[in-house]
Amino acid sequence: MKTFVLMAGGTGGHLFPAMALAQELLRRGHVVELMTDHRVGSYGDFPARNIHVVPAATPSLRNPFKFVGGGVTILRGIAVARRQLRKTRPDAVVGFGGYPIFPPFLAASLLGIPGILHEQNAVMGRANRALVRFADLVALSFGTTRFAEHLGQQKIVTGNPVRDRVRAVAHMPYPELSEGGTIDLVVFGGSQGAKAISDIVPAAIGLLPEALRHRLRIVQQARAEDIDRVTEAYRQSRTSVEIAPFIPDLPERIARSHLVIARSGASTIAELTVIGRPAILVPLPGALDADQKNNALVMEQAGGAWVAVQATLSPQSLATRLEALLADPAGLRRAAEAAKRIGQPNAVERLADMAEMLAGRNVQIEGDNPT
Repeated sequence: MKTFVLMAGGTGGHLFPAMALAQELLRRGHVVELMTDHRVGSYGDFPARNIHVVPAATPSLRNPFKFVGGGVTILRGIAVARRQLRKTRPDAVVGFGGYPIFPPFLAASLLGIPGILHEQNAVMGRANRALVRFADLVALSFGTTRFAEHLGQQKIVTGNPVRDRVRAVAHMPYPELSEGGTIDLVVFGGSQGAKAISDIVPAAIGLLPEALRHRLRIVQQARAEDIDRVTEAYRQSRTSVEIAPFIPDLPERIARSHLVIARSGASTIAELTVIGRPAILVPLPGALDADQKNNALVMEQAGGAWVAVQATLSPQSLATRLEALLADPAGLRRAAEAAKRIGQPNAVERLADMAEMLAGRNVQIEGDNPT
């Protein structure tokens, strides 16, 4: 039995693959603890013996006061993490990106604890790029990952781990889409929601022909502050919809869907491809490294999705795209099959194997007595 400390930023994109690895390591009889930030409470029960909230901050070079304050917070986080790691005595740590992992992953390196960095996106995130020199191994979700091409560390393509409940529905066949039958549509904007999707999708649905609109059964995630106006938009178009700020059974909803409209975060891409469902993907605009755009392009190039750039997406253009796609059940099925072909349902086993291999090294944490 080994002890692992997983480290993840407090968003679903980082926590969900960490959760998947925790579930697998627990099945193998190991002990798991988590270091993250205060947002962890929004994602249900994480399968860990203990969860440690570590002080962290996002560096800001534009504001000198925030830069200094952030630096102080990071130093405090390193101290907090270092004390906890010496108590926990993990055999290895695994970091999943996001600036909240910077203090604990650096603290682990200072203590001589071996570590893996996992990159979920097709573009290596800034926190991971800053920490990669302190990692023993780097795990990648995509064979081609920007900024990872020339790393000196050993790189292994594992794929992006998905949670047990995603793998539990991965066997479900693509649902029949019969002429005149119900069409299941799932709409979500990632773990933080998306105002643009809440603005555009209901308006686009309202532009569809009435006969098509009345066949739709929609499940849409919307931020709490957007729910009232989204509800009103669907009420005016007399469309059947279920709206919630968080959809706990999202994998099951995706599996029952004919089409998904979503952002293109790494976990979304992983879950869509493991389950095998076609999607209209709207990458988050404005990201410095265009990580969501690159993620979406991988799925589009495989034939499993259609990328819609938010800057040029309008209710009318989306309605036109929806009408064409929903009139072509065979095309949707082909896209579902294409998405499934690039899914990596065994990613978590490969990452767990890496973690066990690294934990098998004889590591002496600073302050231990030699045996």
